[in-house]
Amino acid sequence: MLELFLRILGIIFPVFAIAACGSVWGRRHRPDMSVVNRLNMEVFAPALVFWALSDKPFDFVLYRDLAVGGIAVVLGSGLLMLPLCRALGINLKTFLPPMMFNNSGNMGIPLALFAFGEQALQAAVVLFIIEMVLHFTVGLYMLDHRTRPLQLLRMPMIQATILGIACSASGIALPAPFANTIKLLGQVSIPLLLFALGVRLLDVNLRDWKLGVFGAIACPAAGVACVLLVRPWLSLDADQFAQLLIFGALPPAVLNVLLAEQYRQEPDRVASVVMLGNLGSLVAIPLTLWFALPR
Repeated sequence: MLELFLRILGIIFPVFAIAACGSVWGRRHRPDMSVVNRLNMEVFAPALVFWALSDKPFDFVLYRDLAVGGIAVVLGSGLLMLPLCRALGINLKTFLPPMMFNNSGNMGIPLALFAFGEQALQAAVVLFIIEMVLHFTVGLYMLDHRTRPLQLLRMPMIQATILGIACSASGIALPAPFANTIKLLGQVSIPLLLFALGVRLLDVNLRDWKLGVFGAIACPAAGVACVLLVRPWLSLDADQFAQLLIFGALPPAVLNVLLAEQYRQEPDRVASVVMLGNLGSLVAIPLTLWFALPR
């Protein structure tokens, strides 16, 4: 019991400590993180994705059911919350996206890395790509009822995914100097994602704290419920099931706030949901790890 507790502490402490460092530093300096975020989304994170997918053979069959489970968690969370939102009179465009699209990048990848090691990176990247693609297709359609499938192909993250899978499938191995360079660039993204998360949460207010508290409970509850509902129909090994369970328990992505601001969809209320959801993950993530990790 004590050994498992210490293991969970070792997993979550670096994740939340780096985000806390970002909050402390950000509160003192109030930096403009737009350039840093752009570098992360267009250089460092794509490098991580490419390296994770191309470094060793990518087994489509191995991750097929995990990918299906990821899709079920994202879309199923929205379906589970839909009748409840209608019954409570909550604006669907405001509340459903944060319940569906979680922090699979900022928090999901570091958690997988600390919990399961570098061998779990491909699975974490698969879930991250699924969440991101759905966010920029289904999520944007929910906000303005228009689709932009070709826009995905212009995203460095998608380009890196396609190139990484292509290299892996074709058996092309990059020369060691190039591979090591890409690996180093990718390793920048993980701490920077967490640090930027801490800085970004400083701008969030708690004006709608009641909705935020409700979201902090509902988001991981809906995600975990979806995992348990689809588990009997998926062929997942113990580590993949644990990763999917953690994916389901992740808090709302900060990107929900940026999109709410862009589409003028009650950004203050969305911000409260995201902020309290991420604070709530201090409880939800350790509890999920307690049940997900092998004894």
